[in-house]
Amino acid sequence: MTTPEHIIVDFEQGWKIIQKGITKVENFLEGLPETQISSEEYVTIYETIYNMSTQKPPHDYSQELYDKYRVSIEEYITLMVLPSLREKHDEFMLRELVKRWSNHKVMVKRLSLFFNYLGRFFILRRCLPALNEVGVTCFRDLVYKEVNGKVRDAIIYLIDQEREGEQIDRALLKDVIDIFVEIGMGHMDCYENDFEAAMLKDTAAYYSRKASNWILDDSCPDYMLKAEECLKQEKDRVSHYLHYSSEQKLLKVCDVEFKQYQDRRKAQQ
Repeated sequence: MTTPEHIIVDFEQGWKIIQKGITKVENFLEGLPETQISSEEYVTIYETIYNMSTQKPPHDYSQELYDKYRVSIEEYITLMVLPSLREKHDEFMLRELVKRWSNHKVMVKRLSLFFNYLGRFFILRRCLPALNEVGVTCFRDLVYKEVNGKVRDAIIYLIDQEREGEQIDRALLKDVIDIFVEIGMGHMDCYENDFEAAMLKDTAAYYSRKASNWILDDSCPDYMLKAEECLKQEKDRVSHYLHYSSEQKLLKVCDVEFKQYQDRRKAQQ
């Protein structure tokens, strides 16, 4: 792309051009027809932002554009994403969350192309959070913080259903659990604190109940076979949809519960 000619652009006039492109992206995400952005439109938006970001004050609108980038994402989330999630529950909510997170990443990617000049120059000079980071933060603060508790409970319920022999959508669970990982932007705090801790606690309670019943009805060899099979199944869950870092913690929780009741059985003999 050639360097655009330096032209002073009024903020309101320039923002109307940019907003038109943002609206097309939003309409595309909502499945509305005829919302593709042409290469000419991309160039026009890029040149508009370039001209609004390379003038001397008071015509340098770099900070205002950076702020509007965040506000545009927040407004879309507030008006479209949150209402769609609030009206759904359980597995339907999980599917909607996966869809909305996928759409959100598309939106951030496309808007980052619009605001590419800010990302390459203004943001670096000011040491501000990158455009992608701003986008993820918006989703985390507005969506994730509201729904993560319900999402966690829905996932744990499905895991327990699978433990009872029910068929579940493992691919869906993987997609949802990946959100806990991705929303941390390189850190595992969200996954570990908002999901894994509760999942491990539920696992302990689940196998505590199971072992209590087995200890009454089964011989020691049968008990051990059941315990081994459960450990195998938990490893399988990790390989299919849980984060690999959960495997040792999960197996340790199971071992503790199985050993506790195994010791009780030995004491009774």
